[in-house]
Amino acid sequence: MIQELKTSYGHLFEDALINEILQVGTFKEVPEGYQMMDIGSYIKGMPLLVSGAIKVLREDKNGDELLLYYLEKGETCSMTMTCCMGQTKSEIRAIAETDAKLIMIPIRKMEEWTSKYKSWRNFVFESYHNRLNEMLHTMDSIAFDNMDERLLNYLKDKVRVNNSSTLKNTHQEIAYELHSSRVVISRLLKKLENIGKIKLHRNYVEIINLD
Repeated sequence: MIQELKTSYGHLFEDALINEILQVGTFKEVPEGYQMMDIGSYIKGMPLLVSGAIKVLREDKNGDELLLYYLEKGETCSMTMTCCMGQTKSEIRAIAETDAKLIMIPIRKMEEWTSKYKSWRNFVFESYHNRLNEMLHTMDSIAFDNMDERLLNYLKDKVRVNNSSTLKNTHQEIAYELHSSRVVISRLLKKLENIGKIKLHRNYVEIINLD
């Protein structure tokens, strides 16, 4: 665990902070598909992702989801930090995209470390910056890109975070995450298959070449 933590965060945090994280943090392993956080729940700790990937989603009033961004090794969720510090309910849903390992940091330590460790303060600010940019990218994609482009970028991100050319997602699941309809997504996936970029199977998509 020590080596995994140092590999993921050693370039960001000084040794004293790494040691404190090991002392107070709670190590967790979660399987693919595990719901780590839901909308309306209170958050008791902040996750530091050691391996794997987590997808963060929003939900509209009809219960339809929209994928906001992925969290990967060496990252955390700024929206989680906001809820922790303000002791407010979560406005996001977080689900393990892959099997993942993480360390949960107690709320009481977050504020203490902000004043105690410059590296932690920088990490928190950079996390806010990165997540804001990712959400702006999502908003720009919805506002300015057509669904063909959004689907193509979605598939590229999936391949990257899963490190696999086989995506175990149904057309309906993809439609949910892109806040679209299954009919539209199925039509666009078929279009990509016809030009040789992907191959469709019953419950998964095989990526051939998305360049």
